[in-house]
Amino acid sequence: MASSSLFLVTVLLALVASGVIASSDPSPLQDFCVADKDSPVRVNGLACKDVKDVNVDDFFLAANLDKPMDTTLNKVKSNVTLINAMKLPGLNTLGISMARIDYAPRGQNPPHTHPRATEILTVLEGSLYVGFITSNPDNKFFSKMLNKGDVFVFPQGLIHFQFNPSYDKPAVAIAALSSQNPGAITIANAVFGSKPPIADDVLAKAFQADKTVVDWLQAQFWEDNHN
Repeated sequence: MASSSLFLVTVLLALVASGVIASSDPSPLQDFCVADKDSPVRVNGLACKDVKDVNVDDFFLAANLDKPMDTTLNKVKSNVTLINAMKLPGLNTLGISMARIDYAPRGQNPPHTHPRATEILTVLEGSLYVGFITSNPDNKFFSKMLNKGDVFVFPQGLIHFQFNPSYDKPAVAIAALSSQNPGAITIANAVFGSKPPIADDVLAKAFQADKTVVDWLQAQFWEDNHN
């Protein structure tokens, strides 16, 4: 009996461990599961469209990713054009998405995380200063200056950023992400722009800052650079 219990515990631990180390969305169990955005069914993802109703355009999007995007709409001077399962239904359950990121001179994609995806970034034009920070307790900072054609990886869930150091040239990058819906948590927006706001007593202690500084930060308009 004791050996059977030990075997069961070992199997359960292995199953838990395999779930913890999964690095992307669960593998699909069929060729495709085109998203039915009108379905009332609520699942972890999007419900499948009836196979008989699927057509080639479910796997196609005229995204115009070859064209420059507007970087004047926010103070961080960047524009993230994300292609996920909500925009391209054929991506549903396939565990992948992508984005074009435009940076004005001195523009940045500010510190943020993707809770559900690792990101691999390729610079198409210009140069970018990029970096990420490891988790507690080390909080080690890895950074690199990237030029056209260079590639950099941001591990899943870690805080990272990209910054265009040029004063007169824009930059462009393409990112691939290991989830159909990677999510993005922009640190400043989440901390100082939450709705309702976090109590300033909490943030003042967390950031070791005066409450007047926290109140000023919470009063700012925290803009989103995604579209």
